[in-house]
Amino acid sequence: MNHVREAIHCDAAQRMGYTGRGIGVAVLDTGIFLHEDFEHRMAAFVDIVHRRRDTYDDNGHGTHISGIIGGSGIASGGMYMGIAPECHIIMLKVLDKKGNGYASDVLAGLKWIRDNRERYGIRIVNISVGSFSKKGMTENSVLVRGVNAAWDDGLVVCVAAGNMGPGMNTITTPGISRKVITVGCSDDYKEVNVMGNRMIDYSGRGPTGACICKPEIIAPGAGIISCANESGQYLAKSGTSMSTPLVSGAIALLLQKYPYLTNRDVKLMLRERAVDLGLPINQQGWGMLDVERLLM
Repeated sequence: MNHVREAIHCDAAQRMGYTGRGIGVAVLDTGIFLHEDFEHRMAAFVDIVHRRRDTYDDNGHGTHISGIIGGSGIASGGMYMGIAPECHIIMLKVLDKKGNGYASDVLAGLKWIRDNRERYGIRIVNISVGSFSKKGMTENSVLVRGVNAAWDDGLVVCVAAGNMGPGMNTITTPGISRKVITVGCSDDYKEVNVMGNRMIDYSGRGPTGACICKPEIIAPGAGIISCANESGQYLAKSGTSMSTPLVSGAIALLLQKYPYLTNRDVKLMLRERAVDLGLPINQQGWGMLDVERLLM
């Protein structure tokens, strides 16, 4: 199993004093369980699906994603610390207990984020979900328009490339947007179990239907250990869903160091400081995330 922090060389970030403090990361997912690792850093919880006010996660996916971004690791003695352990999380529950959802709920979540970004200090949006329906695979689809609007408002939007690879044109929506940062998996050569299916070479690959190179960047996604939907517990999950929050967390560190950066600036710095693995461009994009290089 991957120890997240070793996988992308981010221990240096803590040595340099960067923890994501003051940076809000909005997560659109299945909800969040108040694991000890989130301490008092859950800034807001909005349930688009069931309109409940109490914080919960009836699937576990959103809790795992949030732990990768900002878990403190306190319940594991620091062993399973997230990338930005002092950032604050804003959870938008847009998926049901099976991890499924409607584009309308994702759009409602994005609108809430845009309306409340200043109130909660939201700089980053993490979307580890996607659709592969052919009718939604154009840049005019409602999901792409939704993430583009968030990007145009100045938010850094990170979206999973999806697990439909290895063929061409297998990036899921809204990852096909030319504006957002689409994240693939750097270690999908390892066979993993994703929702009961054994998978290998699964990371979504470009180009998109509009001939846009995708993804932008890749990060580890095989056997990533993070917060479970149970007090004090952790578990491993795999897929581009896990790669995406590694990038979101790294960007939180970057924005703590350079708070004046625009989302375009962030994208350029990721490009300049990614590690070229020598893979095809529509598999690796600019290359693999390396947090220490990003924060140089």
